[in-house]
Amino acid sequence: MKAVGKYLVIKDLDKKQVSTKGGLLLSDKQRKDIRYREAEVLNPGTDVKSVNEKDKIYYDRHAGFDIEIESKIYKVILEKDIVVII
Repeated sequence: MKAVGKYLVIKDLDKKQVSTKGGLLLSDKQRKDIRYREAEVLNPGTDVKSVNEKDKIYYDRHAGFDIEIESKIYKVILEKDIVVII
């Protein structure tokens, strides 16, 4: 699998339980209010300069589209949809 151009193939780092500073556990429904999601870059496109493979990023949850390859779901986003590189 190789991304082309400014596209990146990423894998969401889904954390099942998220808690607040006060110790409250948030459900998946409550987590949907969070605009940005954490992911790992699996394959940066040929024209992507800002990130490398295995970098951890935050991206806009409304960005990109899902793709299924060999029964696994991946997300494809554009480089411009990245907001933070960890």
